[in-house]
Amino acid sequence: MTGEAEFARRTEPFRKELLAHCYRLMASVDEAEDLVQETYLRAWRSFATFEGRSSLRVWLYRIATNACLTALEQRGRRALPSGLGAPSDDLSGAVPPPLAEVAWVEPIPDALVISSSADPATIVTTRESLRLALIAALQHLPPKQRAVLILREVLAFPAAEVAMMLDTSVAAVKSTLQRARARLDETAPAPGEVIEPSDPQAQALLAEYIAGFENADTAALERALRTDAAIEMVGSAAWFNGRVVCLRVLEASVGKPGDWHMQPTLANGQPAVVAYVRSSAGGPHEALGVALLTPTASGLTHIHVFSNPELALRFGWPLMYPER
Repeated sequence: MTGEAEFARRTEPFRKELLAHCYRLMASVDEAEDLVQETYLRAWRSFATFEGRSSLRVWLYRIATNACLTALEQRGRRALPSGLGAPSDDLSGAVPPPLAEVAWVEPIPDALVISSSADPATIVTTRESLRLALIAALQHLPPKQRAVLILREVLAFPAAEVAMMLDTSVAAVKSTLQRARARLDETAPAPGEVIEPSDPQAQALLAEYIAGFENADTAALERALRTDAAIEMVGSAAWFNGRVVCLRVLEASVGKPGDWHMQPTLANGQPAVVAYVRSSAGGPHEALGVALLTPTASGLTHIHVFSNPELALRFGWPLMYPER
């Protein structure tokens, strides 16, 4: 077996989890993919001198984490609309203007980072660590704190291994983790409230949301939303809070039966849809973007709308929905 083949055999099994790790740090799929490629390039160049003082997995995580930290030196944090200011009071239904100067948290397809053949408990744990609200909350941490918290709390690496990865001391890792936990407690959502996308209640809420748009059935949307529901129009500063307000926003969008097609998918460990809409009567359904739902036992608490048609391609769907 050639050196290249041996390298691929030993390192490829870690690619998806390394992509998830880089995404947690960067909150951007494109940047995470670039940094995983950079990780594998650096690892290949050094593979012949890898001495096995740590496991191959630890070695790869060290390279990936430091590549991310270097990249984070060049930019600020990514955000969601709710992290920028108060909810909007403009209920005109007009499309809010995009804010090009803001770097936004991006959704990630589960298929990119979760293997369907993985242990069920591993799948659940991975989904929990990718939920959109947590990814946004992590962005409030300085990069070094973010890295330490992910390596220790999400990936459960021992403090000594994290210290080795980051070229620091165990005491520094413990101190950094303590500060990161305190900061995250101020910004992160309450754990355990969001239910799994496979849960029957999550499936029912997804069905109500899809029916609401495809059938122009606002009653279905009302049944799906919790009283404290929020809608965030990612890409703009607009977000709306409370079921009454959210329903008015949705009512302005649903149009007529048949105007919309929603293709179910999974993103950030949550149910989601790739949304298609007709721009003219009888015209084709064109990709609008992705809506990510946050289901709980008592209804949807959040709908994050990412109005970027190119996201359909990332989730494996065309820009134009094939009509029957």
